[in-house]
Parts: sequence; structure tokens; C-alpha cells
Amino acid sequence: MAKGVWSIMLALFLAACGADVPADDPAGAGSDTNAAEVATVPIMGPERNILAFGDSLFAGYNVAKEASYPARLEAALRARGINAQVANAGISGDTSAAGLQRLTFTLDAQAEKPDLFILELGGNDLLRGLSPEQTRANLAAILTELKARGIPALIMGMRAPPNYGPEYQAQFDALYADLAREYGAALVPFWLEAIYQDPSLFQSDRIHPTEDGIEELVAATIGQVSEALPPSEESG
Repeated sequence: MAKGVWSIMLALFLAACGADVPADDPAGAGSDTNAAEVATVPIMGPERNILAFGDSLFAGYNVAKEASYPARLEAALRARGINAQVANAGISGDTSAAGLQRLTFTLDAQAEKPDLFILELGGNDLLRGLSPEQTRANLAAILTELKARGIPALIMGMRAPPNYGPEYQAQFDALYADLAREYGAALVPFWLEAIYQDPSLFQSDRIHPTEDGIEELVAATIGQVSEALPPSEESG
């Protein structure tokens, strides 16, 4: 069973690097939400801008724009009464180095400084056999820039399959928690935890989450996202 679980994990990493996956707008103004769903919910407080920055797992492969993780996260936050706008800055195939390269442009393209930056990168580094030190350095550079701009971060952690060897696995798995401590960032230790053992929550390619899978991910992480949002200036 464990072998099957990790094969799904590895397939996810392969998907994020697929050349046939179209690129997405890295600086979108925000995801669409279902108006009927949120119309009866009292949305309170000032607008909270969240930038979801990652690879294909944020970009949303083979699902409608409104079914991607950032879009469903926005809808779920608004259902809780949080006046959230979540911009989808997921790019299929991005490594941590590619993310670092486009970081400044993406941040500068936002109409407002994000209240929270969700960082989801590293799977493609793993697939390509890049050293954990390289991944750590690139993510550290991203977090350094965010700290310089006064933007709080939430890191979505990943895990290496055991077939990479115990030394590599230990180094890779530890880097997310280490960076969270070093930069004072919030952390979801392994953000695919809620679905990675259930093949029914992946599309027929057993690579990308289905819409139900995305909903499970949102349900499993919305609490941590809400906690990572700093208090608004209005609330002090």
C-alpha cells in the first residue's frame, strides 16, 4: 500500500513538470467565486488580499478556473465571512528557481500589497533531482524578499518519497519547517496530507486532484490559512 501511495505522490511531481500543461497567468487579479454560494453570507471587514504562488497544484490542471485551489480557497474564506480575494499565481512546471525568477514581477503586478503570500514550490525540484540545498536557497531568497516587503508567508510543505534515499528524504523534508522557523512563516507541514492516500481524489491520470480532491485540500487547510492572515488594520 505504501508503495502505491508514494507512486501517486511521485506522479503529482511529474505532473507539475509536464511540458504539455499550459501556463497560467501569474499575476491574475483574483479568482472568480460562485456568487450564489456567497450571496447569503455576510462578508465582514476590509478586503484581505492573498497571493497563492506555486506550480500546477495551484494553477489547476484540467479543472475550471473557479475550481482551482486558490479559487475554492477564496470561496471558502468568504463563506466564513472573511472578505478575501485570492490571486492565483500558480505556473505549471515551476521549480523553486523559476518561482524566484518571477517573484519580483509578480509582486509588483499586484494592485495591493498582499496580506498573505502562500508559497507552494519544491515538487519539481524533487522530480529533477535538484539538491535540497538548492531548493532551500531558492525558497529562502523568496522568503527574504517577502520579509523585506513586510508580507507574511504561509509555506505549503512537501515530502520526498522514500525511494530517494533516507539522506535525501531527511534533508528535503526538513527544509520547509526549518525555513518556517528561520523566517517566522506559518507552515502546513505536508499540504497534500488529506488526499494523497485516496486515488479517487485524483483525475484519471492519477496525477492531478479532481475537483473533489481540491475541495478536500481546501477543507484541510483553510484553518491554517485563516490563522496565517494577520489582523487587519481596522481590527488592530
